[in-house]
Amino acid sequence: MRLWTLIKLVAGAVVLGVTVFTGLLVWHVQMEPLGGVFSELVPVQFDPKPVNTLPKADANLPEIDPGAKVFEKARELIAIGDLAAAQERLRTVVSIYPRSKAAPEARRIVGEMNLDELLSVSNMDGKEIHIVRSGESFLGIAAKHNTSLDCIMYLNGLMDLKGLHPGEEMIVMPLELRVLIEPGRKALSLWKGGQFVKEYPLLSAGLGNQKGGLKTKIASKSGLAGDRRVTPGMPAYRESVKNFSLEKSSLHIRSAEPGDGKETAAEPAGAGFLLSAEDAEELALLLRPGNEVEIRVSGP
Repeated sequence: MRLWTLIKLVAGAVVLGVTVFTGLLVWHVQMEPLGGVFSELVPVQFDPKPVNTLPKADANLPEIDPGAKVFEKARELIAIGDLAAAQERLRTVVSIYPRSKAAPEARRIVGEMNLDELLSVSNMDGKEIHIVRSGESFLGIAAKHNTSLDCIMYLNGLMDLKGLHPGEEMIVMPLELRVLIEPGRKALSLWKGGQFVKEYPLLSAGLGNQKGGLKTKIASKSGLAGDRRVTPGMPAYRESVKNFSLEKSSLHIRSAEPGDGKETAAEPAGAGFLLSAEDAEELALLLRPGNEVEIRVSGP
């Protein structure tokens, strides 16, 4: 091997060694001490790197309640008079966020709005005009349209069931509401299809021998005037204590005994569901025999 070639190889090795040493020295100074000869040449002291940790949960921080935010927006819309948009947001709270702290108040407000809309004669959605024919009766008209005498009287402003005249026009509304009873929450609610209509508090709920849930129908609707049972259309019915009996069960839905304008939950209800007299009167207006009833003992 020639001398010149040997010199170039040695020079290349020296350059490579210097490059590697320089790189390690830079790492030693800027990144992490390497110890050994490097620490002797350039002593380096690094501060320990901070450890990033997630903040601890603060028990004082407010819980996130999206239902409450939707409810507040609904209240703002009510304040400016946009009732349709407010009603839609209240329905969202009831159906999407039923466990929200705002849900009970949302159910109360939207229930009143829904009922006003449902019973308004200026809103004919879901209502029909019946033209009376010769020989027809109130009971026949109610049966034909799946409605009740109470509802016919209310919608047409009738105080009693006077004689019908052929050609007379009457507003009728088919009553296809579904009843959901939740004894655990002491609540009875009305639904139209999958849409919430209104909720009523139960003064008491007694299941008797009923075990588990039950799907049934209203078998009959009547009233109790003193010791006498009266039916819709009878003179004493309006002031009577309303009672709804259920099919396939001894359970019933009934009104508290009216006293001096106040009802109490102290009255034993037995096997059944007790409502205030005012709420029972409203249910008598909205329900008929044949309406579906679900008793949901457990679950949401």
